[in-house]
Amino acid sequence: MRDLDKRWEQLGESLVRYSLKVRPGDKVMIMMLEMETAALAEAVYAEVIKAGGYAQIQYMSESIKHKILKYGNDEQIGWLPGIEAYGMEWADCYLGLRGAFNLDECWDIPAEKVALYQKAMGRVSTLRWQKTRWALVRVPNERFAQQAHVSYEKMMDLFFDACTLDWEQHVKDHQRIADILDQGNELRIVGNRTDFVFEFGGNKWTVMDNTQNIPDGETFVTPKWESVEGHIFFELPATLGGKVMNGVYLEFENGHVVKAASETNEDFLNMIIRNNANADRAGEVAFGTNPYIDICTTDVLIDEKIGGTMHMALGRPYDGSYDSPIHWDLVKDTRKETEVFLDGKRIFKDGRFLI
Repeated sequence: MRDLDKRWEQLGESLVRYSLKVRPGDKVMIMMLEMETAALAEAVYAEVIKAGGYAQIQYMSESIKHKILKYGNDEQIGWLPGIEAYGMEWADCYLGLRGAFNLDECWDIPAEKVALYQKAMGRVSTLRWQKTRWALVRVPNERFAQQAHVSYEKMMDLFFDACTLDWEQHVKDHQRIADILDQGNELRIVGNRTDFVFEFGGNKWTVMDNTQNIPDGETFVTPKWESVEGHIFFELPATLGGKVMNGVYLEFENGHVVKAASETNEDFLNMIIRNNANADRAGEVAFGTNPYIDICTTDVLIDEKIGGTMHMALGRPYDGSYDSPIHWDLVKDTRKETEVFLDGKRIFKDGRFLI
């Protein structure tokens, strides 16, 4: 049945004209992940053509991934998909439409196989980041609403509201805060099972504006990775490769993870950190700032934007100071029992800035 919600067309126009800024002659790779992204893929395709570009659509799903993980050998699982890798060379723009899927689809796959596959996909992700103007969209559906324990109507309203807020005003408001943060050198987060500190002096805080991770809403910085010390606990579920890790806890010494624990899938957590270059470093720390995202969906592309939260990424930083096949965000609920200090001065408490 055809999805007639006109908001898909409006979002498709925004993605092509505002986020990717497609120009005549641009080649655009549209990656559909799950069939539920078809309505948005069609809307984006039409807008690319209207903009004078050339669109190519690829398709992948969690159930297809399950087939390679179940029946493939290590060489097949760790293979870098040739056409997809070439697509990053071919494309001027890449748009990933990431539909929701059954998080337990790969329940019967050993963690080491999932980790091997994720490492290969991380190489594709690196090419996308290096070679294209890109954007990623988490496209909700009925399954996604169930995963978040809300109605479909609530989820869709949240999604479209979060995508279409007044981005010009949002950036202006949070740039003021970023300018204050830029004057400092050290950030310390103190809260539930957390006393985490790092230096960033000279690295600028960046206010995101709905051009890459959509829906957007974060202000981030690249830490001086070797300065990261302490321990941090992530209240919200962490997901990667279809695996869910609840209650992730990390300890850092001299910039490296020296202990990683979680209540679920702890073996997978440690495989990712051990088997991917520089995955034991903190490549990003950020504040979530989207006022319309107020629930946990167990999906990091949405959850990292929850207003009042913070998140940290293991692996590759956006400033290119070192390389890693992964950039994996983990979300801490700083809306309660949390204080943040800038060079010793309290600037944030329980989800709100004090500056």
